[in-house]
Amino acid sequence: MPYKAIRKNPSAAPVAPKILTALREIPVAALSDNMHRNIGSTGLHPYHRPAARTMAGTAVTARSRGGDNLTYLRALEFCRPGDVLVIDAGGDLNNAVVGGILSFYAAHIGTVGVVIDGAIRDVAEIRAREFPVYARGVTHRGPYKDGPGEINVPVSVGGMVVNPGDIVVGDQDGLMAFAPDEAELLIEKAHAHLATEAETIRAMKEGRWDRAFIDALEARCAN
Repeated sequence: MPYKAIRKNPSAAPVAPKILTALREIPVAALSDNMHRNIGSTGLHPYHRPAARTMAGTAVTARSRGGDNLTYLRALEFCRPGDVLVIDAGGDLNNAVVGGILSFYAAHIGTVGVVIDGAIRDVAEIRAREFPVYARGVTHRGPYKDGPGEINVPVSVGGMVVNPGDIVVGDQDGLMAFAPDEAELLIEKAHAHLATEAETIRAMKEGRWDRAFIDALEARCAN
């Protein structure tokens, strides 16, 4: 069998637009609180200008050896409007695999965000835009373009497994990924959660916040 620099798989079915639209109105923290607070990435940071809405899209995944971005350039051909390109660069910080040009093009074709477990550069450009870019770190050193790599395979970014077709959400607090069949119930729970938080704020303003739960928690911890 001839050697292939990049193993390519078709992109998964896109998530229903109404689901993504609903998720874009929900903070990631509210989603996290309804998924046992143990789902999501660690160590990846937003480098874009804060946006008013949550990033939410269908995962197109890619991985390659550290410091090489040939696979990620090809992976853009697999991205559709509403997708998030999720890059497993192995956490390598020696060479940037995404910069101002690649992130600009991703936004231009309708991708709604790029997540990189690796390094980026051209941070001033990226910070001037609202297009979501998450990464582990920054370096001025550019990428190699030799491969090998894989597109649309399970990847790990910031300790979070992302499968092709998963929903990826992100805001200034961080990132989460979950299967599309979990979305409707999660949205329902998150809306109820936000309503409870809003009522708590009203109670605080009106001086009627019941703090008895603190006593109950302290008593539980003492036993």
